[in-house]
Parts: sequence; C-alpha cells; structure tokens
Amino acid sequence: MAERLKLPVLPLRDTVVFPGVGVPISAGRPGTVEAIQEALEGDRRMFAVCQRENVDDATPEVLYQTGVIVRVVQAQRVRGGLQLLIQGERRALALSYGRSGEAMLVAVVQPVEERLPDPADDAAFLALDREVRRRAEELGRRRGIPQDALNQLLEGVEDPGAFADIVAFYLEMPAAEKQELLELNAVEERLRRVLVAVERDLVRIEAQQEIQQKVQEELGEKQREMVLREQLKAIQRELGEEDEASEIEELRARIASLELPEEARAEVERELGRLERAHPQSAEHQVIRTYLDWVLDLPWSERTEDRIVLSEAEEILEEDHYGLEDVKDRILEFLAVRKLQMERAAGSVAAEGEVEAAAGGESAGAGAGVGESAAGEPQAAEGSDGAEGRARAKARAVGRGPILLFVGPPGVGKTSIAKSIARALGRKYVRIALGGARDEADIRGHRRTYVGAMPGRIIQGLKQAGTKNPVFLLDEVDKLGVSLQGDPASALLEVLDPAQNHAFVDHYLGIPFDLSEVLFIATANWRDQIPAPLLDRMELVDFSGYTELEKLEIAKRYLLPRQREENGLTASELEVTDAALQRVISGYTREAGVRQLERELGKLARKAARRIAGGEIERIVIDEGDVQPMLGRPRVHPERAAAADAVGVATGMYYTPMGGDIMFVEASASKGKDALILTGQLGDVMKESARAALTYAKTHHERLGIAEDDLKDVEIHIHVPAGAIPKDGPSAGITMATALVSALSRRPVRNDVAMTGEVTLTGRVLPIGGVKEKVLGAYRAGIREIILPRDNEADLDDLPVEVRERLTFHPVTELGEVLAIALRGASLQEGALIFPEAGVPAPAGRFHAGTMLNSPCGA
Repeated sequence: MAERLKLPVLPLRDTVVFPGVGVPISAGRPGTVEAIQEALEGDRRMFAVCQRENVDDATPEVLYQTGVIVRVVQAQRVRGGLQLLIQGERRALALSYGRSGEAMLVAVVQPVEERLPDPADDAAFLALDREVRRRAEELGRRRGIPQDALNQLLEGVEDPGAFADIVAFYLEMPAAEKQELLELNAVEERLRRVLVAVERDLVRIEAQQEIQQKVQEELGEKQREMVLREQLKAIQRELGEEDEASEIEELRARIASLELPEEARAEVERELGRLERAHPQSAEHQVIRTYLDWVLDLPWSERTEDRIVLSEAEEILEEDHYGLEDVKDRILEFLAVRKLQMERAAGSVAAEGEVEAAAGGESAGAGAGVGESAAGEPQAAEGSDGAEGRARAKARAVGRGPILLFVGPPGVGKTSIAKSIARALGRKYVRIALGGARDEADIRGHRRTYVGAMPGRIIQGLKQAGTKNPVFLLDEVDKLGVSLQGDPASALLEVLDPAQNHAFVDHYLGIPFDLSEVLFIATANWRDQIPAPLLDRMELVDFSGYTELEKLEIAKRYLLPRQREENGLTASELEVTDAALQRVISGYTREAGVRQLERELGKLARKAARRIAGGEIERIVIDEGDVQPMLGRPRVHPERAAAADAVGVATGMYYTPMGGDIMFVEASASKGKDALILTGQLGDVMKESARAALTYAKTHHERLGIAEDDLKDVEIHIHVPAGAIPKDGPSAGITMATALVSALSRRPVRNDVAMTGEVTLTGRVLPIGGVKEKVLGAYRAGIREIILPRDNEADLDDLPVEVRERLTFHPVTELGEVLAIALRGASLQEGALIFPEAGVPAPAGRFHAGTMLNSPCGA
C-alpha cells in the first residue's frame, strides 16, 4: 500500500490539474498563501484539488476527494498575492481534510496507482492509444499548434495514461467533466473518454468553420449588393437625381475662389480630377477628400488688419506684466521698428497704385471718350486691389525682421509676453509646444503615401488661427530631440528663414504656402541647448528672475485676484497681508518665476473657501502667523549668510534656471600625502579651477603669507555642498582660491562677503555670466557685500534700484584684491597685501595683474 502523506492543500477554482502537466497559478486567498508558504519551507509539495463550487472560503465540504500531488517549481510575489508554476506528479485520494495554522487546509492523502489492461499489449488497447494520438494530432493542427510541437508531444510521451492526462488538461470542457477524467484510474476507460471529448471538440471546430464560411458568403452577397447600389447611383446621376455632382462642383467653386499660386492651383485641380474618378467607397476617395478639405480650410488670403499704437502697446504690457522693464523696452523697440516698416511699405504700395491708376485713366479716357462709368468701375476695382496690396505689404513688413527668442527660467512670463504682443498687434495667437518633438514630420508633416498622414504643426497652427498672419509662438525650442525620423530643429530653419519661408512646402500638402507674414516668437529655458544654426536666425531676449519685491507686487496685482476668482471668493472675503505674502515667497517657494507662488496662494484660497462655505466665518484676513498653520511647515530652506567668520569657508554665488543663490566652498589642509581631493559632484571646469587655485597658492605662497613648510606633505580637501547636486562652471574660481588660501594661511574669511569670478594661473579675475541672478540670490540670503570681476561692472545696471542701493560692490581685476577684501583684517596698500600680525604689520607681497608664475616677487 502506498505511503500516506500530510500535505498543504492548494484549492483551485474551475481548474483541474493532471499529472505531468505544468500549470501557472495565481494565489491571493490568505489560506492559500499560507499553504504555499508552508510548502516552500518544506519539500515544496502540495495537494492540488478542484472545488465543487466557486466560493472564496474553501472548506472540506466544497473540495473533491481526488486531486494531484504537485510540486511548486517557481514562486514569485506579485501585487495581491503569489504567482506560481506547479508541476503535477501523481494522482492522490484525500482521506481527510483539516485546518492548520491560521487559515490553511491540510489533507492526509494516499497516492493512487493507475490500472493498466491485462495484458498491457492488448491489440484493442494499442489501437485505442493510436487512435487517440491521431485524433489529438488533428485537433492540435485545427487549433493552430505548430507541427514541431505536436511531434515533440507525440514522440516524447509514450505512456498511454500520461498522454491521456495531457490531452485531457487542454480540452475545452467544464471542470466537473475534467474531474471525472481525473478520477478514472483505469487507463483504457480514460482513453475512451478522452477520445470522445476530442471528437466532440473536432465536431465543434468543424461547425465553427462552416459558420464562418457562410458568413463570408453573406459578406460576398453584401459586396455584390453594394456594387449594384453604386450602379444605381450612377444611373440616378445621369437622370439628375443625385447630388454627387453638385458636391464636386461645390469643391471646384471653393477652389476657384482661393488665391492660390499657379503651381498650387494646378496640383489641387489635379487632385480634384482624381476625386471625380475615384469610387466614393474607396480608401483613395477618402484620402483625396481629406487632403482637399485641408487645402480649402487654410487661410490663403485671410489676414487680420495690423495696427500698432505704441502708447496702447505700452499700456497693454504694463497691464499684463509687472517688472521686466528691460524686456518691455525691447518689445516696444521691436514694435516701433515694425510700425515704421509697415507705414513705409503701405506708402510705397499706395504710390505705385496711384501711378498705375493715372496711366490706366488716361488710356481709358482715350478709348472711351466721355464714358465716365466705364472708367469708374475699374477704378473701384483698383481701389479694392490697392487696399488688399497695402494690407499684404503691412503684414509682410511686420513678419520680416529678426525673430525674437525669449530665454529664461520657467514661470517668468515668456509665454504671456508673446500673448501681449499678439494683443497689441491685433493678431491671432497660436502656440505649439515643441518640447520632446523628435520627428521632422512634426514640422513638415507626413507624406500622403503613409497611412494616417497629417500636415505638420505649422500648417495645423495656421488652420487653427484662421489667418495667415498670426503671432506664432514656438515654445520650448531648446527641448527638441533628434531621432531616426530626422531632426526637427533643422526643419525649423526653413520656417524661420525670411529668405525661404515665403514658399514653405509641407510634405502633406506638397504645395508652397507663404509664411512670410507670420510673426514667429520662440521661447527656451537654456540657450546652450539650441542648435547654433537655429540660434543664428533668432534675436535673444533674456528673461531673468524676479526679486522678492517684484514677486510681492505680482502676487498682489495678478496672482491673488486670479486665485480669488478661481475659488469663488471676493476681495472682501479673502485678504492676505503683505507680511503673509512675503512669508509665502521666502518660505514656500524657490523659483525665478511665480508658478509655485501662485499654487501656494491657491492653497490659501481653497482653505479659506472651505471655512467660508462651511459657515465658520464670513471673511478672513491671513497674516504672517496664519501661513504655517494653513500651508504646513516651510518646505524651502535657502542658504543664509554664515553667522560668523570661518577659516577655509568662502561664500560663492551660482545660477540655475530657478534663479540664483549662494553656496559655501569649504577647504581644509592636513598632514599627509601631497594630494588634492575634490568632493561635491564637481564638473570638469570646477575641478580645473581648484587645481589652478592650488597652483597659484603654491607659486605665490610668500606673497600670501603661507609658510613653505605648510605646503609640504599636505593633503588638501575642497568640498562644495550639497553633495547630491552636480555642479560645474568657471565662476567659482575666486571662491575656491579664497577658501584654499584661508585654509593654508589659517586666516578667516569674512562671512558677509560673497564672490564670483573665474581665476587664472596668473591671478587674473575674468568675467562670468548670470550676474543679475547671482546678486539677487545673494541679496535674498542676507549678503551685503559682493566681489565680482571688473569687466562685469556694467551688468550691475540690470539690477533693481532698491537692490543696488542696499549692496556694496567690489569690482576686482586680480586675486590680490579679492583676498584683501575677503580675508578678515587684510588690506591692500600701494599694491601690497597687508596682514596685521603681532608687532609691526609686514607686507606679504605685491600683486600685479598679469604677473607670470616665474617672475620675481615684488617687495
């Protein structure tokens, strides 16, 4: 008698496992998961048995007695449970079921032996086995199983009982019938039952094929009926009873009314002829009709009347934006130039029209004698053509000229300025976002040979605008990608080139379209990421970040009223004090623009709206102390000026698209192997600046008051927090040099001074970029003295007046001046760097801009 086993139970719903079959199972019920875990901790064997009823709580009463001993081959945790692969091993009979653990079932099972016929080589049994294999092979072919897989199964499984089990598992039959096959221990009877089920599946497949054949025949009849109906329509057209011809004539009339170039008109009329010949139900008919609809919907001659009144334009810019004075001045200069060009172009066209009208009037008078009406009508037509010509000339004058490129951090008003320009010109406004565009077809469109072809974004935008002279914003041109489908940045070259865009050809249209009247404006966050040929076609307008005072005014004038309106509040119901706004700006936002500020004000407005709608209060005034209870703890912790002087710690300044800020450069020197260690994810340029600073300190150690012994066997470590943020750029050069000299000379660096500038091996301080943003960041951090290259002194004019008045600037040309200002107690007297030592002050050396490394030191 077979050995009895106690195994965890794997209850299955609507699934019967057979010996020799691998089955993927998903388990999620707690009891099942616990049983699987028990098996995995043991010999990985379980008793898989089907449920009589599809219920969630598997109890012994709903389980069959006969099942299969399976082995867990693979188990993987997934969301909601486990994913298993089990392999059936032997039939078994459950002698008893019981509970164990928290929820799992266990069973005492006894393996069941198969009963083969006696004798095993009985001719009838062998014939039955061969017939089952033959019909199973036929069923597999009907189901689309590859012949190689069928041969492998037929040749690899020689045992009749095992083959019957495999076939039974894959049959389409209810779980109860499969359970009956599982419970059959007699192999011969099981083969007979499997053969009957296989034959039943074959009959069902044949019936399905007959039904499909009949459906195909019916579809053929419908196709014939459709052809006859089309012939009937042709007869009706001949009798004048069909409006198909009228639709073609309508298209022809619309095409005739368009002001198309000759080349374009010939192509469109050719496509119209193809449409006439194409079958209305054919795919070609739909493609041609879609193409003609695109051509007819484009604004070939529709344009808005340009009007530029500089006083009104200035009012619009002031109304829509606070701050950005330099940008507004540049926009007004741009509009002023366009106004003069527009007036000159319109005057030239008018003068030419008068000359032609005079010549035409003389010839008409000579030919018609006293016929005033004959001359009058042509004069009216010429007057209409003259007005059209002047409008066209004015539009082209506005469209020509440099294309503006607005570069700046997110949220500083680049897109809204473009809207204001469209409003000032009285033009339609269209925006397309080019961020992530990787296909040339995004600009030029797809050729009509492709299924689902469409025009490019330029043509789509013109159709959306409905005029041929809109203000067209190309947003995020610095985020264009490149792929195997082409380079969209290269495709933009034709669009933005005034010498080419008067005959722009979209691949879908295949005919030229005049873009010379479109006023293109582009925006970007990073200038360096724009391809040089594309950048060469545009004129740069820099958008820097707002100061905290500007953000305060923007919040009061624009953001807070907009959030009141969006949240259903009035000015009397929600009031936010200036102190509260300042708290939100400094503690909850860190950006050059104002997008996050508007989101935070939106939170305040929603919380106020909830309290007012709930009847708690009728109005609310939010002061500085109310901000944290409503918005939570401050999420922005910008760097602040150091509290005290420190040796080896200098304050630098940096710039990101989110604005400027300060950073601390830390340097320390300790005895050890001569080495320079740089940490803080520094880029190659910053590493080179650190090496240059160290070389300068070693070469000029006498001038810097550094003992020669302090430079021997010394390990220098320079670190720039925060370590998780990559950093690069040349502007930290003098900051690194100051921290390094401070660490080697053991003299503290002033905590109230911040600096920026590139340093050379000879000690010269070179100019850098982003001065305005860096100074504003230092100002916000509490710094009141700034060291910067003398060549950047002109950039200070870009700073707001209130910031310039509260800061002290030190323009420098060489590193000695930097150290004299930054090191506490140092001074520069008659070209010598003086440190107050004990006793009489002694000169540490003279510094001369441009002194070579090997030149003798001045005393």
